[in-house]
Amino acid sequence: MSEGLVTVSYIGATILFILTLGGLSNQETARRGNIYGITGMTIAIVATVFGPEVSGTLSYILIVVMMVIGGTVGLTLARKVEMTQMPELVAILHSLVGLAAVLVGYVNFMDETISFATHAEKVIHEVEIYIGILIGAITFSGSIIAFGKLSGKIGGNPLLLPARHFLNLGLLLLTIWLGTIFIHQAETGGGTFPLLVMTLLALAFGVHMVMAIGGADMPVVVSMLNSYSGWAASATGFMLSNDLLIVVGALVGSSGAILSYIMCRAMNRNFVSVIAGGFGTTSGSSSGAADEEQGEVIAIETQEVADLLTSAKEVMIIPGYGMAVAQAQHTVNEITKVLRDKKINVRFGIHPVAGRMPGHMNVLLAEAKVPYDIVFEMDEINDDFPDIDVSIIIGANDIVNPSALDDPNSPIAGMPVLECWKGDTTIVLKRGMATGYAGVQNPLFFKENTRMYFGDAKESLDAVLKAIQSE
Repeated sequence: MSEGLVTVSYIGATILFILTLGGLSNQETARRGNIYGITGMTIAIVATVFGPEVSGTLSYILIVVMMVIGGTVGLTLARKVEMTQMPELVAILHSLVGLAAVLVGYVNFMDETISFATHAEKVIHEVEIYIGILIGAITFSGSIIAFGKLSGKIGGNPLLLPARHFLNLGLLLLTIWLGTIFIHQAETGGGTFPLLVMTLLALAFGVHMVMAIGGADMPVVVSMLNSYSGWAASATGFMLSNDLLIVVGALVGSSGAILSYIMCRAMNRNFVSVIAGGFGTTSGSSSGAADEEQGEVIAIETQEVADLLTSAKEVMIIPGYGMAVAQAQHTVNEITKVLRDKKINVRFGIHPVAGRMPGHMNVLLAEAKVPYDIVFEMDEINDDFPDIDVSIIIGANDIVNPSALDDPNSPIAGMPVLECWKGDTTIVLKRGMATGYAGVQNPLFFKENTRMYFGDAKESLDAVLKAIQSE
């Protein structure tokens, strides 16, 4: 394949990737967006493999072997990983992008066959290698810690070391100093030691950065790491002089950064405060004192839930991570169908940070085939709660916590929430009185118009489904 044809293929793939981002911005067009992405990646791979940069039988054999191994791992994961495990899967895949950037950087550094027309080109290439390995190492270690937190293998409490800001500043300055040494030594064929030290520092920084972020900020971390992986891919493109990698990495990096900004705004947080040390714990239960101060909860049974739903005209369903854990989305869809058949208007309210990654709830509802036109974002639906007869909270906590608006001393103060308590009746499905990922008690549970429906969300909703089907 000629270089000109490769360039044309790269342009076509780039256009398809841009269309992918546009398609993924809306639920109705997401499937088409995925098709664009698959097509664009196929074109990019074929153009790269059969381009002038690859030659020799051994090269093609290695490429085929690696693609078979990678494809097998990918297909296995796609078949085995549950939708509830998607956040940690996304995080660990980000780590692979970072690792690839590190490995490509070292290969380029050790490649003695690369020649440069001028000294300036050589220096620029060395800077690209240094920055690419730096971003890749941070992405790699940070993504592994994010995977651990999302999967519960690492606690959600933020690790706030003494003088951590000065520690981060010191690491930054040390990295810049090592960079100058690396560039100087690389001119005479050295530079291995400062590059290795920088890599270790970057790995440590990635660990420290994500460990300092609390569980409630994890959706922002996922989008942030998505951005980092994009910039790592772009840096790899510079090292390999691959225009497509540069463009695609920039697309992913910039879109991830924009998403991080949107997520921070949805939580009334700023990006710097998240990186500096987020809030959130995974501590399980509230103290008895907290319960006594706020009042007593009112429990409700299955038949009462069914009666409230069937007698309502407007029902709002607010899903949270508890729905994902219980895998109750299919039952939720069945209940929705039954209620709509009874001429009851059922809608879904989705908070931007519900779940463990951006769009987590939307993906689960789409998997269960919940109609797109009844799923609304928080900004679209919040003003409608005074007209809602029954709101059902399925495993959500912090995103419906009124203390975010009423208590200026709350850790989540100022965070926009779904104001379900303004409706006639709120039904909260929970296993117990545990706090949310932010580790704060929820006054919603103690309001007069709130009813607590205790138990596993899937089992509870299955019972409600049978009850409303019999009426």
